Amino acid sequence: MSCENAVSCRGVRKDFGKGENEVRVLRGVDLDVPFGGMTFLVGPSGCGKTTLLSVIAGLLHPGSGDLRVLGVPLSQLRNGRAVEFRRRNLGFVFQQFNLLPALTAAENAAVPLLAAGWDRRKAIAKATALLEDLGLGPRVHARPNQLSGGQQQRVAFARALVHDPRLVICDEPTSALDAGSGHQVMELLRRIAVRPDRAVIVVTHDNRIFPFADRIARMNDGVITGITSGVTNTPAYLEPDYVEKETQ
Repeated sequence: MSCENAVSCRGVRKDFGKGENEVRVLRGVDLDVPFGGMTFLVGPSGCGKTTLLSVIAGLLHPGSGDLRVLGVPLSQLRNGRAVEFRRRNLGFVFQQFNLLPALTAAENAAVPLLAAGWDRRKAIAKATALLEDLGLGPRVHARPNQLSGGQQQRVAFARALVHDPRLVICDEPTSALDAGSGHQVMELLRRIAVRPDRAVIVVTHDNRIFPFADRIARMNDGVITGITSGVTNTPAYLEPDYVEKETQ
């Protein structure tokens, strides 16, 4: 199905709890994520970024509003159909990498293909080729505890990209990395993941990687409060001093 944006949110709300304990985390989010670039979602802790990311990923159901991912209204997908949609179309990069300690780098990267029923030899071969492209050719047989933080993050990126997803979702992908490693993995992510028919969403507090964004959506108190296109001229509210004050 063709569609103009990878993600379209209109009036998306999400509550947790019931009655007196009910907390509204998303208060009517309006957001478009276009194909062909990286959209960063930034804002203070507790503003709803991770909840919105989980709703877009189909891991949480929105309470109300219209949400379309790759042109598909997620509310119409239930159970196995939702799982299959995520498996085929979405790639995930997590803050903590979540690599399986007993598996090699190539085996970890191949997990989405193995879960989809690929022949093991072919899955490992495709994962190995991607890891080589990410500069990990000599380390494909190493286990996570034999890899540096930056190398583990590259394996996590390979796992997220190996099945050619149309939407890649990253939650704080550089928070555990130093500045050099963070820039390196973001350069790799842009080179591998950004395509005319793909999109990348990055939730981050790391202002060091803002220059990699094509669009920056600022979130506060459960709503999108502003969107900046391009980052050659970083707006004042995204300068490091401002973000640092806002997130204290």
